[in-house]
Amino acid sequence: MAKVVRFYRAGGPEVLQWESTEVGEPQSGEVRVRHLAVGLNFADTYFRSGLYPAELPAGMGVEAAGVIEAVGPDVTGFQVGDRVTYTGSPLGAYSTERVMSVAPLIKLPDAIPYETAAAMTMRGLTSAYLLRRIAPLFPGDTVLLHAAAGGVGLIFTQWARLLGINVIGTVSTEEKAEVARAHGCAHTIVYTRENVAARVRELTDGAGVPVVYDSIGHATFHQSLDALKRRGLLVCFGTSSGPVPPIDAMQLAIKGSLFVTRPALADYIADDSERAALADELFDHVSSGRIKIQINQRYALEDAVQAHRDLEAGRSIGSSVFSLETAGN
Repeated sequence: MAKVVRFYRAGGPEVLQWESTEVGEPQSGEVRVRHLAVGLNFADTYFRSGLYPAELPAGMGVEAAGVIEAVGPDVTGFQVGDRVTYTGSPLGAYSTERVMSVAPLIKLPDAIPYETAAAMTMRGLTSAYLLRRIAPLFPGDTVLLHAAAGGVGLIFTQWARLLGINVIGTVSTEEKAEVARAHGCAHTIVYTRENVAARVRELTDGAGVPVVYDSIGHATFHQSLDALKRRGLLVCFGTSSGPVPPIDAMQLAIKGSLFVTRPALADYIADDSERAALADELFDHVSSGRIKIQINQRYALEDAVQAHRDLEAGRSIGSSVFSLETAGN
Protein backbone atom coordinates (compact mmCIF):
# COMPACT_ATOMS: atom_id res chain seq x y z
CA MET A 1 0.00 0.00 0.00
CA ALA A 2 1.43 3.34 -1.05
CA LYS A 3 1.27 6.54 1.01
CA VAL A 4 0.26 9.94 -0.31
CA VAL A 5 -0.33 13.50 0.88
CA ARG A 6 -3.67 14.92 -0.32
CA PHE A 7 -5.80 17.98 0.38
CA TYR A 8 -9.57 18.26 0.05
CA ARG A 9 -9.95 22.01 0.48
CA ALA A 10 -7.70 25.03 0.02
CA GLY A 11 -6.21 26.54 3.13
CA GLY A 12 -3.26 26.54 5.49
CA PRO A 13 -0.77 23.70 6.05
CA GLU A 14 -3.30 21.90 8.27
CA VAL A 15 -5.40 20.88 5.23
CA LEU A 16 -2.71 18.39 4.14
CA GLN A 17 -3.70 14.78 4.89
CA TRP A 18 -1.42 11.70 5.09
CA GLU A 19 -3.25 8.72 3.57
CA SER A 20 -2.87 5.19 2.18
CA THR A 21 -3.74 4.53 -1.45
CA GLU A 22 -3.70 1.88 -4.16
CA VAL A 23 -1.44 2.89 -7.04
CA GLY A 24 -2.39 0.40 -9.75
CA GLU A 25 -0.57 -0.50 -12.93
CA PRO A 26 0.66 1.90 -15.64
CA GLN A 27 -1.40 2.24 -18.81
CA SER A 28 -0.30 3.28 -22.28
CA GLY A 29 2.44 5.92 -22.11
CA GLU A 30 2.78 5.60 -18.34
CA VAL A 31 5.23 4.19 -15.79
CA ARG A 32 5.11 3.46 -12.08
CA VAL A 33 7.82 5.32 -10.18
CA ARG A 34 8.96 4.52 -6.65
CA HIS A 35 10.06 7.78 -5.09
CA LEU A 36 13.27 7.97 -3.10
CA ALA A 37 13.20 11.73 -2.53
CA VAL A 38 10.59 14.44 -3.05
CA GLY A 39 11.18 18.15 -3.52
CA LEU A 40 9.59 20.83 -1.33
CA ASN A 41 8.96 24.03 -3.28
CA PHE A 42 7.26 27.32 -2.45
CA ALA A 43 5.00 26.72 -5.45
CA ASP A 44 3.50 23.80 -3.49
CA THR A 45 2.02 26.29 -1.04
CA TYR A 46 0.35 28.17 -3.91
CA PHE A 47 -1.65 25.07 -4.87
CA ARG A 48 -2.49 24.28 -1.25
CA SER A 49 -3.67 27.83 -0.49
CA GLY A 50 -5.73 28.12 -3.66
CA LEU A 51 -3.57 30.80 -5.30
CA TYR A 52 -2.96 28.29 -8.10
CA PRO A 53 -6.06 26.33 -9.14
CA ALA A 54 -6.28 22.60 -8.44
CA GLU A 55 -9.15 20.19 -8.97
CA LEU A 56 -9.99 18.88 -5.50
CA PRO A 57 -9.32 16.50 -3.93
CA ALA A 58 -5.75 16.71 -5.15
CA GLY A 59 -2.32 15.34 -4.47
CA MET A 60 0.52 17.67 -3.59
CA GLY A 61 3.91 18.40 -5.10
CA VAL A 62 5.43 18.60 -8.57
CA GLU A 63 9.00 17.34 -8.11
CA ALA A 64 10.56 14.01 -7.14
CA ALA A 65 13.27 11.50 -8.00
CA GLY A 66 13.17 7.72 -7.94
CA VAL A 67 13.25 4.45 -9.84
CA ILE A 68 10.92 3.12 -12.53
CA GLU A 69 9.34 -0.11 -11.27
CA ALA A 70 6.83 -0.86 -14.05
CA VAL A 71 6.38 0.28 -17.64
CA GLY A 72 3.07 0.47 -19.52
CA PRO A 73 2.42 -0.25 -23.20
CA ASP A 74 3.83 2.04 -25.89
CA VAL A 75 6.54 3.48 -23.66
CA THR A 76 9.84 4.12 -25.42
CA GLY A 77 13.07 5.50 -24.01
CA PHE A 78 12.48 4.27 -20.46
CA GLN A 79 12.66 0.86 -18.82
CA VAL A 80 12.35 -0.79 -15.41
CA GLY A 81 15.27 0.17 -13.20
CA ASP A 82 15.92 3.57 -14.76
CA ARG A 83 16.83 6.36 -12.36
CA VAL A 84 14.61 9.37 -13.10
CA THR A 85 13.71 12.82 -11.87
CA TYR A 86 10.94 15.19 -12.88
CA THR A 87 9.13 18.42 -12.24
CA GLY A 88 5.73 19.50 -13.52
CA SER A 89 2.03 18.71 -13.55
CA PRO A 90 -0.06 16.90 -12.53
CA LEU A 91 0.20 17.23 -8.77
CA GLY A 92 1.07 14.11 -6.81
CA ALA A 93 4.81 14.04 -6.08
CA TYR A 94 4.20 13.88 -2.31
CA SER A 95 3.83 10.10 -2.45
CA THR A 96 5.88 6.98 -1.93
CA GLU A 97 5.06 5.82 -5.46
CA ARG A 98 2.82 6.88 -8.32
CA VAL A 99 1.72 6.03 -11.83
CA MET A 100 2.47 8.88 -14.18
CA SER A 101 3.05 9.83 -17.80
CA VAL A 102 6.60 9.54 -19.09
CA ALA A 103 6.33 13.04 -20.59
CA PRO A 104 8.03 15.00 -17.75
CA LEU A 105 10.60 12.31 -16.86
CA ILE A 106 14.32 13.04 -17.17
CA LYS A 107 16.92 10.30 -16.86
CA LEU A 108 19.11 10.93 -13.84
CA PRO A 109 22.89 10.45 -14.15
CA ASP A 110 24.42 7.96 -11.71
CA ALA A 111 26.66 10.71 -10.32
CA ILE A 112 23.69 12.64 -8.89
CA PRO A 113 22.01 11.25 -5.73
CA TYR A 114 18.22 11.10 -5.52
CA GLU A 115 18.03 13.70 -2.75
CA THR A 116 20.18 16.08 -4.77
CA ALA A 117 17.91 15.58 -7.79
CA ALA A 118 14.77 16.25 -5.75
CA ALA A 119 16.38 19.39 -4.36
CA MET A 120 17.47 20.77 -7.71
CA THR A 121 15.30 19.66 -10.63
CA MET A 122 12.71 22.45 -10.38
CA ARG A 123 15.11 25.00 -8.90
CA GLY A 124 17.94 24.12 -11.27
CA LEU A 125 15.79 24.19 -14.40
CA THR A 126 14.32 27.48 -13.20
CA SER A 127 17.82 28.91 -12.82
CA ALA A 128 18.70 27.50 -16.23
CA TYR A 129 15.89 29.21 -18.13
CA LEU A 130 16.28 32.46 -16.18
CA LEU A 131 19.96 32.71 -17.04
CA ARG A 132 20.00 31.07 -20.47
CA ARG A 133 16.66 31.95 -22.08
CA ILE A 134 15.07 35.12 -20.69
CA ALA A 135 17.49 37.92 -21.58
CA PRO A 136 20.97 38.15 -23.13
CA LEU A 137 23.57 38.51 -20.38
CA PHE A 138 27.30 39.00 -20.83
CA PRO A 139 30.38 38.65 -18.62
CA GLY A 140 30.65 41.72 -16.42
CA ASP A 141 26.88 42.39 -16.32
CA THR A 142 25.32 43.00 -12.90
CA VAL A 143 21.80 41.79 -12.03
CA LEU A 144 19.57 41.91 -8.96
CA LEU A 145 18.17 38.66 -7.52
CA HIS A 146 15.64 38.59 -4.68
CA ALA A 147 15.66 35.70 -2.16
CA ALA A 148 19.31 35.01 -2.92
CA ALA A 149 19.66 32.46 -0.09
CA GLY A 150 16.69 30.37 -1.23
CA GLY A 151 16.75 27.15 -3.21
CA VAL A 152 16.71 28.87 -6.60
CA GLY A 153 18.93 31.69 -5.34
CA LEU A 154 21.87 29.51 -4.32
CA ILE A 155 21.88 27.68 -7.66
CA PHE A 156 21.34 30.87 -9.68
CA THR A 157 24.22 32.73 -8.02
CA GLN A 158 26.69 29.89 -8.53
CA TRP A 159 25.68 29.54 -12.18
CA ALA A 160 25.85 33.30 -12.74
CA ARG A 161 29.37 33.38 -11.34
CA LEU A 162 30.39 30.68 -13.82
CA LEU A 163 29.07 32.95 -16.59
CA GLY A 164 30.93 35.98 -15.24
CA ILE A 165 27.74 37.74 -14.15
CA ASN A 166 27.74 39.77 -10.92
CA VAL A 167 24.74 39.18 -8.66
CA ILE A 168 23.38 41.62 -6.11
CA GLY A 169 21.23 39.46 -3.84
CA THR A 170 18.57 40.45 -1.35
CA VAL A 171 18.11 38.48 1.89
CA SER A 172 16.24 38.91 5.16
CA THR A 173 19.09 38.32 7.66
CA GLU A 174 22.85 38.64 7.93
CA GLU A 175 23.07 34.86 8.32
CA LYS A 176 21.42 34.44 4.92
CA ALA A 177 23.66 37.16 3.50
CA GLU A 178 26.74 35.15 4.48
CA VAL A 179 25.31 32.04 2.80
CA ALA A 180 24.49 33.97 -0.38
CA ARG A 181 27.97 35.50 -0.58
CA ALA A 182 29.55 32.09 -0.06
CA HIS A 183 27.61 30.82 -3.09
CA GLY A 184 28.60 33.61 -5.44
CA CYS A 185 26.76 36.85 -4.63
CA ALA A 186 29.02 39.80 -5.34
CA HIS A 187 26.95 41.99 -3.00
CA THR A 188 24.08 41.34 -0.59
CA ILE A 189 21.33 43.66 0.62
CA VAL A 190 19.54 42.89 3.88
CA TYR A 191 16.15 44.23 2.86
CA THR A 192 14.85 44.40 6.44
CA ARG A 193 17.23 47.27 7.17
CA GLU A 194 18.25 48.69 3.76
CA ASN A 195 16.42 50.36 0.90
CA VAL A 196 16.92 47.92 -1.95
CA ALA A 197 16.57 50.28 -4.89
CA ALA A 198 18.76 52.97 -3.30
CA ARG A 199 21.47 50.43 -2.46
CA VAL A 200 21.40 49.04 -6.00
CA ARG A 201 21.90 52.57 -7.35
CA GLU A 202 24.88 53.01 -5.03
CA LEU A 203 26.45 49.76 -6.18
CA THR A 204 25.95 50.59 -9.87
CA ASP A 205 27.10 54.22 -9.81
CA GLY A 206 23.53 55.41 -10.16
CA ALA A 207 22.75 53.43 -13.30
CA GLY A 208 20.64 50.53 -11.96
CA VAL A 209 20.73 46.98 -13.28
CA PRO A 210 19.60 45.67 -16.67
CA VAL A 211 17.62 42.76 -15.19
CA VAL A 212 15.88 42.13 -11.86
CA TYR A 213 14.82 38.55 -11.03
CA ASP A 214 11.96 38.70 -8.54
CA SER A 215 10.31 35.65 -6.98
CA ILE A 216 8.76 37.62 -4.10
CA GLY A 217 6.04 39.49 -5.96
CA HIS A 218 3.79 41.99 -4.21
CA ALA A 219 6.21 43.15 -1.50
CA THR A 220 9.15 43.83 -3.83
CA PHE A 221 7.51 44.87 -7.11
CA HIS A 222 7.97 48.64 -6.86
CA GLN A 223 11.50 48.37 -5.44
CA SER A 224 12.38 46.06 -8.31
CA LEU A 225 11.17 48.57 -10.90
CA ASP A 226 13.10 51.36 -9.18
CA ALA A 227 16.32 49.29 -9.28
CA LEU A 228 16.25 48.94 -13.10
CA LYS A 229 18.29 50.98 -15.53
CA ARG A 230 16.68 52.59 -18.57
CA ARG A 231 15.01 49.93 -20.79
CA GLY A 232 15.66 47.32 -18.08
CA LEU A 233 13.70 44.10 -17.62
CA LEU A 234 11.83 42.93 -14.52
CA VAL A 235 11.41 39.15 -14.47
CA CYS A 236 8.57 38.23 -12.08
CA PHE A 237 8.94 34.47 -11.65
CA GLY A 238 7.27 33.94 -8.26
CA THR A 239 4.80 35.43 -5.81
CA SER A 240 5.80 34.31 -2.32
CA SER A 241 4.45 37.56 -0.82
CA GLY A 242 1.36 37.61 -3.04
CA PRO A 243 0.61 38.54 -6.67
CA VAL A 244 2.19 41.65 -8.15
CA PRO A 245 -0.09 44.71 -8.24
CA PRO A 246 -1.76 45.81 -11.48
CA ILE A 247 0.80 47.21 -13.90
CA ASP A 248 0.44 50.84 -14.94
CA ALA A 249 1.95 50.93 -18.43
CA MET A 250 2.58 54.67 -18.25
CA GLN A 251 4.69 54.18 -15.12
CA LEU A 252 6.90 51.82 -17.09
CA ALA A 253 7.49 54.63 -19.57
CA ILE A 254 8.09 57.23 -16.86
CA LYS A 255 10.62 55.02 -15.07
CA GLY A 256 12.69 54.50 -18.21
CA SER A 257 10.80 52.50 -20.87
CA LEU A 258 10.93 49.40 -18.68
CA PHE A 259 9.87 45.86 -19.58
CA VAL A 260 8.07 43.33 -17.34
CA THR A 261 7.65 39.61 -17.98
CA ARG A 262 5.98 36.85 -15.97
CA PRO A 263 7.50 33.57 -17.24
CA ALA A 264 6.63 30.02 -16.12
CA LEU A 265 9.02 27.09 -16.06
CA ALA A 266 6.46 24.90 -17.82
CA ASP A 267 6.79 26.95 -21.00
CA TYR A 268 10.56 26.50 -21.08
CA ILE A 269 10.59 22.73 -20.60
CA ALA A 270 7.51 21.83 -22.67
CA ASP A 271 9.67 21.07 -25.70
CA ASP A 272 11.59 17.81 -25.19
CA SER A 273 14.77 19.04 -26.86
CA GLU A 274 14.87 22.31 -24.92
CA ARG A 275 14.20 20.50 -21.62
CA ALA A 276 17.01 18.06 -22.42
CA ALA A 277 19.42 20.87 -23.27
CA LEU A 278 18.72 22.76 -20.05
CA ALA A 279 18.85 19.57 -17.96
CA ASP A 280 22.11 18.41 -19.55
CA GLU A 281 23.80 21.72 -18.77
CA LEU A 282 22.48 21.65 -15.21
CA PHE A 283 23.50 18.03 -14.61
CA ASP A 284 26.97 18.68 -16.03
CA HIS A 285 27.58 21.58 -13.64
CA VAL A 286 26.32 19.60 -10.64
CA SER A 287 28.11 16.35 -11.53
CA SER A 288 31.40 18.22 -11.92
CA GLY A 289 30.98 20.08 -8.63
CA ARG A 290 30.91 23.50 -10.28
CA ILE A 291 27.43 23.98 -8.80
CA LYS A 292 26.81 22.56 -5.33
CA ILE A 293 23.29 21.80 -4.12
CA GLN A 294 22.78 22.79 -0.50
CA ILE A 295 20.11 20.77 1.31
CA ASN A 296 19.57 22.32 4.72
CA GLN A 297 16.15 20.92 5.61
CA ARG A 298 15.06 17.28 5.45
CA TYR A 299 11.62 16.03 6.44
CA ALA A 300 9.73 12.76 6.53
CA LEU A 301 6.91 12.85 3.99
CA GLU A 302 4.28 12.42 6.71
CA ASP A 303 5.56 15.70 8.21
CA ALA A 304 4.39 17.77 5.23
CA VAL A 305 2.31 20.06 7.47
CA GLN A 306 5.37 21.13 9.48
CA ALA A 307 7.45 21.44 6.33
CA HIS A 308 4.95 23.89 4.82
CA ARG A 309 4.83 25.87 8.07
CA ASP A 310 8.62 26.21 8.12
CA LEU A 311 8.73 27.19 4.46
CA GLU A 312 6.09 29.90 4.77
CA ALA A 313 7.68 31.25 7.96
CA GLY A 314 10.95 31.89 6.12
CA ARG A 315 12.90 29.44 8.25
CA SER A 316 14.46 27.68 5.25
CA ILE A 317 17.88 28.28 3.72
CA GLY A 318 18.76 26.62 0.43
CA SER A 319 16.77 23.58 -0.63
CA SER A 320 14.41 21.33 1.34
CA VAL A 321 13.51 17.71 0.58
CA PHE A 322 11.39 14.88 1.88
CA SER A 323 13.42 11.74 2.45
CA LEU A 324 11.42 8.62 1.61
CA GLU A 325 13.56 6.44 3.86
CA THR A 326 11.63 7.96 6.78
CA ALA A 327 8.24 8.04 5.10
CA GLY A 328 6.85 5.16 7.11
CA ASN A 329 5.79 3.08 4.10
